[in-house]
Amino acid sequence: MSYRLYPLKNTVAFRKTTEKWGGLSNMAKGYPLLINGLPIQSSEILYQACRYPDYPEIQKAIITQGNPYEAKQTARSFEAKTRSGWEKNRVSIMKWCVCVKLCQNWDTFFALLDSTGDYDIVEHSEKDQFWGASKDSEGNFYGMNVLGRILMDARGMARKKGMKGFTTIPPLHLDNFLLLGEKIRDVTYVTPQPKTGQSLSLF
Repeated sequence: MSYRLYPLKNTVAFRKTTEKWGGLSNMAKGYPLLINGLPIQSSEILYQACRYPDYPEIQKAIITQGNPYEAKQTARSFEAKTRSGWEKNRVSIMKWCVCVKLCQNWDTFFALLDSTGDYDIVEHSEKDQFWGASKDSEGNFYGMNVLGRILMDARGMARKKGMKGFTTIPPLHLDNFLLLGEKIRDVTYVTPQPKTGQSLSLF
């Protein structure tokens, strides 16, 4: 992945989940997932859990956190136990997580993606120029913006294939692609939100 310049006038940028384009963030609420029958609050939590397939207890600690920020901090505390090949495969895993988010939240997430038009999508980050991009002295964005590029690819694919192209997301062909000791199965469209007054329990 190379660094790119994204002119401000051609860009849809997201930084905080509460902002207009905040739903594009992996940290955003309102896009719940269901993997192997287990409810997972956000695509960020799923991504962090994928880092530790050999340690179900670490995955459990991650996916039972109340929000993605806490889950990310929990994941960071176990970095020494990161799966082999993580650096090589993390972009593919992130693409899979975004596709899962789109599959299981088609109505809301595709509508948001589609509303960005043909603008470049950029994750604005002053700390991370790999997943995002930071502003230069002229207010334009500069960075690898890998997450933004994944979102743009997903937007294009979703427009081309429609909902039928995202009804089933197969697991990645990676060794030990596991969740809580079980192989991750095909992800299909569901409505994982509990009814009012009910709650979902993991265990």
